[in-house]
Amino acid sequence: MANDFIYAQPVKIFFGEGSFDRLDAVLDELKVRRAVLVCGRHFAAEASLLQKKIPQICAVFSDVEPNPQLSGAAEAAALARKHEADAVIGVGGGSAMDTAKFAAAIVPGDAPAEAYFRGEKPLPSQALTIVCVPTTAGTGSEVTQVSVISHGTEKRTMNHPSFMPKAAVVDPLLTLTVSPYTTMITGLDAMAHALEGCWSKNHQPITDLLAAEAVRLILENLSAAYRDGSDRSARAALSYASLLGGLSFAMPKTAGCHACSYPLSENWHLPHGEACAFTLDSFVRINADKRLEELCRRAGLSGTDELAERIRAFKQEAGLKTRLSDLGEVDIPALAKAAAVHPLMKNNPVPMDEAALREMFEALR
Repeated sequence: MANDFIYAQPVKIFFGEGSFDRLDAVLDELKVRRAVLVCGRHFAAEASLLQKKIPQICAVFSDVEPNPQLSGAAEAAALARKHEADAVIGVGGGSAMDTAKFAAAIVPGDAPAEAYFRGEKPLPSQALTIVCVPTTAGTGSEVTQVSVISHGTEKRTMNHPSFMPKAAVVDPLLTLTVSPYTTMITGLDAMAHALEGCWSKNHQPITDLLAAEAVRLILENLSAAYRDGSDRSARAALSYASLLGGLSFAMPKTAGCHACSYPLSENWHLPHGEACAFTLDSFVRINADKRLEELCRRAGLSGTDELAERIRAFKQEAGLKTRLSDLGEVDIPALAKAAAVHPLMKNNPVPMDEAALREMFEALR
């Protein structure tokens, strides 16, 4: 056991079926006066109803794109300034929550959004109050100080205390209408968060325990939710697992799988969860050690080989892409180079340079 570690989690978590119905009470507790709600187009109608029901919601921004763009975050921030909001509520998957977090962080500043995106201007030390409400079980963004934003084809993962929500409202009922495909890729994204948080060079005992429980719950419930989206027990378990996954990587950060996911998403247009899942079983075998074997035992598995096979079986069950040939023409040296230079690759416990990554990708032809 490690004798020295630091653990902090400042987000107040409201978890349970029906918790979203108490959003007004959460806003009251946080002393929110005026809030902008940020969501995707699919939630726009419900957001308009919420605006009528909850007096603190003064405006709605519902133009969040699947790979959230800087332009959208800038528009949401402008809306918050116009309405003199003191809070931003992100409702949706990672795209909506990351947009809300970035918008809330830049509102107090006086520079264009692009200056903060490129690091030319430091983010303000205090953001507007951020409340996150996940509608999928995967990203864990509701409990992290990370915002992933794109500007054109450039995608950046930014880590800053200003992005940390004050509250997370996790209601499993909001996930009941999620499609089978999205259920699977978000569940595997949560699996990647948990595993990478565990094997990250920055891991520590508390996050290791959270990771093991997240993995166990995903293994036991992902197929059930994929096959029957109305299975409330499985949905609740996955929402909890996603939350634990977010907590398990919030401090240690992710590693090799996420480093590889960025070029796979940017150049071959894989959705984030599927891009993370693409190399997840490969990295389980690469990073196999005593600690990962212990996690497998805690999760009810015989070891890392069984874990890798279970992950592969999930991908096959949902018809996800598992070979580079599924993506079309792939320049393996270019893909390996892009993954090798991503900062998250430094967190991987086994050093992975271009040569090692080319070997891994060659095995996935």
